[in-house]
Amino acid sequence: MRRPPTQAVDDTTEIVLTSRLLLVNAIVTQGAVALVIALSAWYFEIPGDAIGITVEVGAVAVGVAFGAVLWVANELSTRVADAVGASYDERVRHLLAPDAAGGWVVLLTVALPLIAVSEELLFRAALVGVPAAGLGLNAWALAGVSSLAFALGHGAQGRVGVVVTGTLGFVLAAGYVLTGSLLVVVVAHYVLNAVEFLVHEFLGVDALG
Repeated sequence: MRRPPTQAVDDTTEIVLTSRLLLVNAIVTQGAVALVIALSAWYFEIPGDAIGITVEVGAVAVGVAFGAVLWVANELSTRVADAVGASYDERVRHLLAPDAAGGWVVLLTVALPLIAVSEELLFRAALVGVPAAGLGLNAWALAGVSSLAFALGHGAQGRVGVVVTGTLGFVLAAGYVLTGSLLVVVVAHYVLNAVEFLVHEFLGVDALG
């Protein structure tokens, strides 16, 4: 069993960073973000089509395929970074990976879905869809700005991780602009994260090796 990493606070106090603690933190913070955005949309009476809330039978299938493509692109970018000696910090993923079956259930059915929903609501719907629909701003320019914010929000992954995340964020934003569907990018985001955890942390394999 993997020993929980620790972070020293001073000579006498030590915080143990367990997977369970980080999962709870992710669920609470991401759930709070999603709730605030949802309540704001309700309070300001933002129409569903401005956010990209649509009911389409094929949206889930498109999202799954989109997410699979993003995962392959992410794996290839990691291999390129490794080949040139760049650092891709994977500590956050390692820390979030559970040690027990119950933790994996929580990660895959609660934490990762919440992360996908909250981040897409914030970085795609709130920063791209609403300003484009309500203020008539250029959606592609907004996609660039939101992707930069998305990248900076993942600074814990290191400089290479920020670049890769920003690129993936722009591709997700492009998918959002082109499809007009929040569900497509939420599903794609979830698939990308879930497959990455399952392949590297649960199975422990190099998928493209």
